[in-house]
Amino acid sequence: MKNKDYKTIAIIPAGGRGTRFDSSLPKQYVKVNGKEIIAYTLEVFQQSHLIDEIIISAEEEFFKLLKEIKLKYNLTKITGIVKGGATRQESVNNALSAIKNPQPDDLVAVHDAARPMLLLETLTGAINYAKEKGNAVVAFKIHDTLFEGEKIVEKYLNRDKIYSVQTPQIFPYTQLRKAMDLAIKENFNGTDESSLVFRSSKKVNIFEGKPDNIKITSQNDLTLFKFFLNFKNK
Repeated sequence: MKNKDYKTIAIIPAGGRGTRFDSSLPKQYVKVNGKEIIAYTLEVFQQSHLIDEIIISAEEEFFKLLKEIKLKYNLTKITGIVKGGATRQESVNNALSAIKNPQPDDLVAVHDAARPMLLLETLTGAINYAKEKGNAVVAFKIHDTLFEGEKIVEKYLNRDKIYSVQTPQIFPYTQLRKAMDLAIKENFNGTDESSLVFRSSKKVNIFEGKPDNIKITSQNDLTLFKFFLNFKNK
């Protein structure tokens, strides 16, 4: 990265309903030990000296709650809460468009609202790696034996080259903006930001993360998060 004066802006898409999560409330707003899951996520970015701003995209009915969370936990780096879209891609695009006076070399770190076990050291390492290499996607290398098939095994996969994609995913503003614009122009909907950048013919660099940086999608994940908190607080 050439410009040393760029900012690093975190985008937290929080518009999902979490249909696989057994709750009337979207999973990111469920309380664990009296605190919303998204609050744990936001605190990691608030604590990072490398993060300058945080923008959240969410359903409008939760704007009031998010403003209360911002005040309650002194999340001073939150500079915007914008309307989420029908898809993750739309939500990220809305937040990306809300960045004020973006510079080409500004870094944008996109992180799942319901991925609260991100370690500060992982965030720091990923941002510094993105600065060095041009971008970075946090991913965890698979250690299990994997195969492909339907009812029967068809072929075994080389696990040495297989990763489970996580977040944050960190890209220069211009790189992500161009990839997003191309996807919109061609009516392509990607599962995450790295797929858009890769599709726009840009190299995507892997930063190895931790296995416990999971996205909470089920009650079992919630149980694991509670265990993580209890262990952390001992």
